[in-house]
Amino acid sequence: MAPLNLSIDLLRTFITVIELGGFSRAGEALGRTQPAISLQMRRLEAQLGTKLITTSGRAIAVTEDGKALAMHARRMLLLNDEVVARFSRQRLNGLLRVGLPTDYAVAFLQGVLTEYGRVHPEVRLEIHCDLSHRLLEDLRRDKLDIVIAMTGQGVTQYLAREWVERPIWAASRNWRPVANEPVPIVAHPPGCEYRNRMTEALNAAQRQWRIVYCSPGISGLQKAVTAGLGVSALTRRTLTDEMRILSEKDGFPRLADIRVGLFYKHPRQTDAGLLLVNDLITNLDASGEAEFQRLARR
Repeated sequence: MAPLNLSIDLLRTFITVIELGGFSRAGEALGRTQPAISLQMRRLEAQLGTKLITTSGRAIAVTEDGKALAMHARRMLLLNDEVVARFSRQRLNGLLRVGLPTDYAVAFLQGVLTEYGRVHPEVRLEIHCDLSHRLLEDLRRDKLDIVIAMTGQGVTQYLAREWVERPIWAASRNWRPVANEPVPIVAHPPGCEYRNRMTEALNAAQRQWRIVYCSPGISGLQKAVTAGLGVSALTRRTLTDEMRILSEKDGFPRLADIRVGLFYKHPRQTDAGLLLVNDLITNLDASGEAEFQRLARR
């Protein structure tokens, strides 16, 4: 049997409908009538043999199969549009507003953005650092164009790619726990996923803890840990030479993994934005594979 070739046009309609929240809005964005959009959706569902969207009045809901398709569709559209953009011979320009979480490897991501700015100097980059839930809200309100954020299980709206990070306990090389004293925690403000992982793990282990230092920036946390004020949950990319890793042998329970996602609204993304999305995915994939290989050798 010949393979089924999905239409990029149909996938673009599907993503536009679910991201803009309706057939009429998708039609306006794509320059088509609402009946034409409805027909395209029925064609896509017929090709795949499953229901992707349900409607109730003007409200739409994405089915489980629709959610599964959405991430693959975004990747296919990204690759298609990146190829078109690279061969269009047009100079990239405009403004890109990028949101980075304070509780992740911001320095690593900023390096990717710096290189992008060097290669594409006509594109103006604005970097906004905040807690993940605030970044996602700003994306929904069109205040940001591209966001990397911590995600909960099942968060799929605007999600283009997802990774898993393994947080680690970090302390200064000279830090030692004090017997019968609460664990001193260095953390981001409430709402941070790394902070949540620390408190949840210690509560489960029935160990007392207290927040001794709180800062929204990763550099402040690194300095506080290095100074010996307390322990924190970091990634290996944010671990410095002045720190050591604490394990279960040191009395610190394993921290639950954190899901990290890259989010953007495809129907409203520019060529410059699509190329940046691809650069971020390429670098995060490469970094994640290197980390996996390093862990596998341990």
